[in-house]
Amino acid sequence: METFNHNLSNLFSQLGLNNSQSFIESFLCEHHLEQNEMLTEASFWLPAQKRFLKESQEQDADWSEVIDQLDTLLRK
Repeated sequence: METFNHNLSNLFSQLGLNNSQSFIESFLCEHHLEQNEMLTEASFWLPAQKRFLKESQEQDADWSEVIDQLDTLLRK
């Protein structure tokens, strides 16, 4: 059985973004979601990133928990 650590750093890698702690912190400071804005509809995602996030949530994939965490962090 293959195990994989689905954390914020690995999610950023999966999205094709820099996954360093400093980049993640900067990203979270520079990007925010409005109260009723869905994570998958945010303007700062590329189409492929939106698709990955949406499909992962719809399929309740292993990434769902960390995607929810990212959603929460972008609302602070």
